[in-house]
Amino acid sequence: MAHPKRKISKTRRDKRRTHDKAAIPGLGVCSNCGSTKKLHTVCGECGFYRGKLAVAQEVTA
Repeated sequence: MAHPKRKISKTRRDKRRTHDKAAIPGLGVCSNCGSTKKLHTVCGECGFYRGKLAVAQEVTA
């Protein structure tokens, strides 16, 4: 097993870990109904994607 010859400082350790964090998902507004949705996905409210109907919504009564 490899053993370090010197202690890695907290600053050096944390510099290496700067990119290991959770990213905030990109959110946009649906052009059809105006609800908030994730970018590059079909709207969950109306089923439209890029101005076209992608998924037909079932009417529940």
